[in-house]
Amino acid sequence: APVKASILPLLKNKPELVEVAQKLYDELKMRWNVDFDTSGAIGRRYRRADEIGTPFCITIDFDTIEKEGKTVTVRFRDSCEQIRMPIDEVMGFLGKEIDGY
Repeated sequence: APVKASILPLLKNKPELVEVAQKLYDELKMRWNVDFDTSGAIGRRYRRADEIGTPFCITIDFDTIEKEGKTVTVRFRDSCEQIRMPIDEVMGFLGKEIDGY
């Protein structure tokens, strides 16, 4: 897939969510072709990412900014399975999944 991951803040009208999502996007875009999407409902954004073949969607939600551990939701395109992981583990996780190491 040309786009390896989509970064999706849960709500675009919450600056604190968009800010964290933008920071993650800026980190990941240095290494892979990633997408940043804030338009429409989260389900529609998942569908759009699925249509272009994006293997991973990373959602920044209120748990990311409010809870200890700052976790994000990672959604797998093929299984629609979702897992939570600390935001600082995303780069290593994608490295293993995309590059194989």
